[in-house]
Amino acid sequence: MKGFKGVKRLVVKVGTSSLTYGTGLVNMRKIEELCEVLSDIKNSGTEVVLVSSGAIAVGFSKLSMEHYPREMSERQACAAVGQCELMYFYDKFFKEYNQKTAQILLTWEDLESEKRKKNVENTFKTLLSMSAIPIVNENDTVSTEEISFGDNDTLSARVAALINADGLVLLSDIDGLFDRNPNEDKNAKLIRFVESITPEIEKMAGGAGTSRGTGGMATKIEAAGIAASVGCATCIMNSADMRRIYDLLEGKEVGTVFAPKEVKA
Repeated sequence: MKGFKGVKRLVVKVGTSSLTYGTGLVNMRKIEELCEVLSDIKNSGTEVVLVSSGAIAVGFSKLSMEHYPREMSERQACAAVGQCELMYFYDKFFKEYNQKTAQILLTWEDLESEKRKKNVENTFKTLLSMSAIPIVNENDTVSTEEISFGDNDTLSARVAALINADGLVLLSDIDGLFDRNPNEDKNAKLIRFVESITPEIEKMAGGAGTSRGTGGMATKIEAAGIAASVGCATCIMNSADMRRIYDLLEGKEVGTVFAPKEVKA
């Protein structure tokens, strides 16, 4: 089993539900905990890229709206306000651990156009060489794909593939992939390791995520498949205790790990 022990370049994706309370407001303690853990991992010699959702939720909080945004225009407006605030939080907490941060906002066109894709790749390469932590989100003010589908799961896998990462962690409000829906069946069992993504594995995925996040298990399995195809291992794990990322990198059982495929040189 090829796990996460010895990973040199790690992409960590955190979902909206992991950064907010049930009220939809920002969970400052979780953001600080995430920054502390990732800073420590980076200090150990592992390059780190953070893909963060949450701009819409942070904007909702900042704007003191009466209801969570439903219309696309409302969501995009919240994203415009929230992205500034979200980066302020990350910059503040990462700075406390002596880390440099950089913001990268992407649209799908940036990853589809070969010229633009190469420019993005060069930006990541240069930032990592400068020992910065790139913080990535989709540019929700001009792009609607992520707002409607996926909560950045697929984007994080595309980033992992782009920068040749060997580990992808998808932090969420669930423990991993279960053989049945654990909310409906108390006897559902957590699957610790997936050798390959089969139709049977895909059927285990349910629908969308929480009301605050759009990413369900299906998009996470899709992301794991993208990462596996380029030789990158993926772990779906619960964000309740961010420090369990340490256990994962030490080779211990955490969440559900999807094995990477062997990629020919």
